[in-house]
Amino acid sequence: MAKHNADIEHWDVEDPQFWDQQGKRTATRNLWISIPSLLLGFAVWMMWGMITTQMLNLGFPFSNDQLFTLTAIAGLAGATLRIPASFMIRIAGGRNTIFLTTALLIIPAAGTGFALMNPQTPFWVFQALALLSGIGGGNFACSMSNISNFFPKQQQGYALGMNAGLGNFGVTTMQILVPLVMTVGLFGALAGEPMALESASGTLIGRIEAGTDTWIQNAGFIWLLFLLPLAIAGWFGMNNLRPITPNPGNPLQAFGKILGLYAVGILTSIVGVLALGYINMWFALPLTIVVTLALLRLLPGDIKPAITKQFGIFSNKHTWSMTVLYILTFGSFIGFSAALPLSINIIFGNMMDVAADGSMTRVTNPDAPSALTWSWIGAFVGALIRPVGGWISDKVGGSIVTQVISAIMVVASVACGYVMMLAYNATDPNQFFWIFLLLFIVLFAASGIGNGSTFRSIGVIFDAQQKGPVLGWTSAIAAYGAFIAPRVIGDQIKAGTPELAMYGFAVFYAICLVVNWWFYLRKNAYVKNP
Repeated sequence: MAKHNADIEHWDVEDPQFWDQQGKRTATRNLWISIPSLLLGFAVWMMWGMITTQMLNLGFPFSNDQLFTLTAIAGLAGATLRIPASFMIRIAGGRNTIFLTTALLIIPAAGTGFALMNPQTPFWVFQALALLSGIGGGNFACSMSNISNFFPKQQQGYALGMNAGLGNFGVTTMQILVPLVMTVGLFGALAGEPMALESASGTLIGRIEAGTDTWIQNAGFIWLLFLLPLAIAGWFGMNNLRPITPNPGNPLQAFGKILGLYAVGILTSIVGVLALGYINMWFALPLTIVVTLALLRLLPGDIKPAITKQFGIFSNKHTWSMTVLYILTFGSFIGFSAALPLSINIIFGNMMDVAADGSMTRVTNPDAPSALTWSWIGAFVGALIRPVGGWISDKVGGSIVTQVISAIMVVASVACGYVMMLAYNATDPNQFFWIFLLLFIVLFAASGIGNGSTFRSIGVIFDAQQKGPVLGWTSAIAAYGAFIAPRVIGDQIKAGTPELAMYGFAVFYAICLVVNWWFYLRKNAYVKNP
């Protein structure tokens, strides 16, 4: 009997007999190992939004601006690493890639746990760990590329929808699990001593008062309980498909290729972070992308033809229109997931106090809502509703759905900005919290539905040769939302004008309305309502 993890030489899932007798069983096994691996990738990538919120509550010696920067660095690295990750499956094999990229997450998870044991850990250590946690963001590109090879055309929507949709639940899983595990000494003496909260915190089940013992280090250590068995499951339960990867080499050679690709992404992520110290974000990000693509083209061996083929998508105008629209949807989802916890903590954790002479200063809000109690709801709604967007788009067309959610996001962003302004300048910000949270839930729901509609549009517009590369490229660029949103919102909160960030997003959403209409909905559209 063949081993479950043997390389597969013959793979023809478009043959119904092969699919029923062998393909379906193998594809399903690979899918159900891939899904939790991707879920943990999202969790480790996005955990900094919750960790920095609790670092603030525990009085770590860093400014709000520095804490937002950690979340942004993880976002930048996760997006940049998606570019090299797009090529891993074709040169290194699915089993080799998913095993190693899952196992690599142990480094930022364990490292973050150890770093958080001591509030005096230097800031650069947290920056390095945030950068490495971007591996979890990069894993999306290789995971989706791998699963698309296992299923026939008529089941691509199901397979990619399950992998991406349930993978996205890693954000919600993290936002619920991290606050809970920080309340107990889960790992005993192995994880060190607790710290006492300086400001009130919370979990899904309620408020936690200042002075309570907290094991913030568990936010990193908890993922080791899942990553170790999942890496083992990937190694012993997944397969390399030789028709897709004719020459992966032996496992050590394959690992060398994967590490080489991710090393390029880590290097250019560092370039991007350093560039931000000297030039504007809107120049630093394109520079990071261009340098990444340029270095990938210089890599030796059998990656060069794959890179050259990938570059063919850039001559298609629809690659660029769908990139803009995918930023609208997934970029918003992942960006707000990263920025919302710390935004709640800073906007509602303080309030205006009017002195006797009429002057106003910001002071601590003793009854502030806890970000750790409420911030998970938005990402949960966004991930849960994603398949609904695809289903509706199959019925009425993807671009009509994209147009409707774009209009909703314009209005919700403006309204949310206005409420943030009122809350930031209020002597009682709590009165604005529920409308603030509701508006963000609307934004998450609209972006989730739009995720489904843009996936459908890409599937209709592009042929089989370009569909995969376009998905990889658009997902990489949209993932920069996890960097942009915390950075923009953090900068505007620091300036005392949080509403300007949301008004800026509303302008971008309005531009997306025009792009979507011009390309896909006007009378002589290039492709009518894909």
